Amino acid sequence: MKPDSTSDTDKTSIQVIERMVALLDALAEQPDPVSLKDLAATTGLHPSTAHRILNDLVLKRFVDRSDPGSYRLGMRLLELGNIVKSRINVREAALEFMRNLHRKTHQTINLSVRQGDEIVYVDRSFSERSGMQVVRAIGGRAPLHLTSTGKLFLSLDDPKAVRAYATRTGLAGHNKNSITDLTKLERELSMVRALGYARDNEELELGVRCMAAGIRDDSGRLVAGLSISAPADRLQEEWLEDLIGTASQISAVLGYVPQGGAS
Repeated sequence: MKPDSTSDTDKTSIQVIERMVALLDALAEQPDPVSLKDLAATTGLHPSTAHRILNDLVLKRFVDRSDPGSYRLGMRLLELGNIVKSRINVREAALEFMRNLHRKTHQTINLSVRQGDEIVYVDRSFSERSGMQVVRAIGGRAPLHLTSTGKLFLSLDDPKAVRAYATRTGLAGHNKNSITDLTKLERELSMVRALGYARDNEELELGVRCMAAGIRDDSGRLVAGLSISAPADRLQEEWLEDLIGTASQISAVLGYVPQGGAS
């Protein structure tokens, strides 16, 4: 009976790919160029095997040969990484995480971004079971100072920019709970900076409370806010940990790495 040559070929191809990845991972772990001897020892490959694969990687620019016998990651990886980055948008990155958070809380989950003096709702996960009517549809807008996500963005502005925002908007309110005083807003933003998350206590809509956590990209820039909206008497504090954790997961997909382990 003849051996299955196709199966053998597949196994060999997979083995080569696994060895290539092992070499790339070994190079990624070291900030400086790595010798062939060290790479072979780290990956468990025979030096001749490692050398042959590295030569192929050099030809394709996945690896650079810095000095005779030493290697480092190549610029082709940076080029591909930038392509991947350009194709990831926050909505795509967040969608499945938002659905999971909605399934856990059974409340409305909002994804919002800043545009000028307003936030724009770019996506939402909700169901009729939440017991709350969704007033603002996807694409809807709301003032920064009346929303939990808006406060996240305002908290990053310097005092002069916050005062300019107050002048432009007049800090118009929607109801008796709305923050319409600059001093009160500044105190609220100071609290947001200290806590790392924000709240809307029926300031935009009576009967609706929200909590929001920030989503950051690979440069550390705040690019969106993730919020839970619920009837005022149903918002549960234990959801805050899930919200912050979910926002951190989305940030990680976008390439954000917290400094010093902070989120």
